[in-house]
Amino acid sequence: MQTYRLVLVALLFGCSLSCSKSNDNVSQPIKIDRSGNVLGTGDSARDILSNEEFTKMKVEVVYVQNFRPTQEGMNNFVTYLRERTFKQDIEVVYSQVPSSNEDDLSLQEIADIEDENRSVFNNGETLAIYIYFADAPSVDDDEEEGLVTLGAVYRNTSMIVYESTVRKLAAQSSRISEADVETATLNHEFGHLFGLVNLGTTPVNDHEDPDADNHCNVTGCLMGTELQFGGGVVSLLESRASKGFLETPGLDAECILDLQNNGGR
Repeated sequence: MQTYRLVLVALLFGCSLSCSKSNDNVSQPIKIDRSGNVLGTGDSARDILSNEEFTKMKVEVVYVQNFRPTQEGMNNFVTYLRERTFKQDIEVVYSQVPSSNEDDLSLQEIADIEDENRSVFNNGETLAIYIYFADAPSVDDDEEEGLVTLGAVYRNTSMIVYESTVRKLAAQSSRISEADVETATLNHEFGHLFGLVNLGTTPVNDHEDPDADNHCNVTGCLMGTELQFGGGVVSLLESRASKGFLETPGLDAECILDLQNNGGR
């Protein structure tokens, strides 16, 4: 019994001497600063376009199982980023998430999914972008009217691509591929993150469509109203393919001028 008491006292004494030191070594939870990635659409246009604050870009692609984007579509997208911004160091990382099991998705539900799954945020000289490839369509779709949504932006560095809708539309055409529709969707929606049209990047000359906010009135421009809805995208891509144009539409001279005036190429 006496031995037990001596050992206990020794242990308690040893603990009293070491507690202060061990507390110093307890790891503290890392606090992630999300503030730079929860701003309004277009608020980070200059940060995306120029290298003034961020010299690198990290694109986090979060996709539902079996709805990962094509490699060709993503390669085209990265090429577009390098052509229109000064970011040449661009990294793309992928992560798979379970289905939301929703019949359709509202932007609030999409934002909630981001809050749960996003893991890459602005850090040092690296600007973080989040893109979610969903297995459910937009809640705003009206297929009877031929109005379907291929993608949307809802924060300064956040985008959704309705991949199930992209695949459905691409399958209806023998002239265009899934990668074609993905590329047009990614490039168009990211144009809004660039601040186009009049969404954070001030136009040098007025070229906003009076009937469609934040879209270009120049025929054939990537930011035109025909790319606002899925049916218009398919029609435009098919028309270009029939004329021998293999690439998706690009930005017109007015949109490029706006980007150059806000720190881009």
